[in-house]
Amino acid sequence: MEKKIQIVKNGPYKVTGGVPLVRATMEIDEEGISQSWGRGKQYEDRDTYFLCRCGGSDSKPYCDGMHVKIGFRGEEVATHGAGPTKKYSGEKIDLIDEEGLCASMRFCDGAPRAWNAAVNSGIGGNREIAIREACDCAAGRLTAVDKDGKVHEPKFGQEISPIYDTAAGQRGPLWVKGGIPIEGADGQEYRIRNRVTLCRCGHSRNMPFCDISHFGVPSMKGKDV
Repeated sequence: MEKKIQIVKNGPYKVTGGVPLVRATMEIDEEGISQSWGRGKQYEDRDTYFLCRCGGSDSKPYCDGMHVKIGFRGEEVATHGAGPTKKYSGEKIDLIDEEGLCASMRFCDGAPRAWNAAVNSGIGGNREIAIREACDCAAGRLTAVDKDGKVHEPKFGQEISPIYDTAAGQRGPLWVKGGIPIEGADGQEYRIRNRVTLCRCGHSRNMPFCDISHFGVPSMKGKDV
């Protein structure tokens, strides 16, 4: 069975094909700046499972039917293709920024920030910093591209990772890796991406993608089961 994510209308994400589910933890420094991704709990293998999309489940990351009780309305509004982008050009590398996909994982906030590193990529190790910070962007907002057109992308197997934001002490979005197809409730597939983050707080204004609204949602505090 093909690995796939299907969005149930006003309901959860239906995951088929035995996609591995592994918690991702944001490793931080003393100042709370994200430094690397850690692998946490690996959930039991299942051919098919349902992941909470409304934010109300008491069994996160899994759905427990709470969306029905609270009358969840998860209308999808995001474009199915690529969204608007900005390009930051430097001597050795360019940075493509699809700002609408931001999930605020804060790997781009080190000194220098990814944008500054790209623009000043002819100086010191800034090129490598821009590449690293772009590749650590779980949402796929940032992409580093060499002047010869080579796109830098991390190599992922197909899996889904519920994110734990260590600095904030709360759950983040669902990190979808390795180009897993995502099908909307209307049956139309979204653009296949190597990395993207799906909303699971129920409040994103860019459904089904994360837009950092989870920071204001009480049910996102704490860790998953």
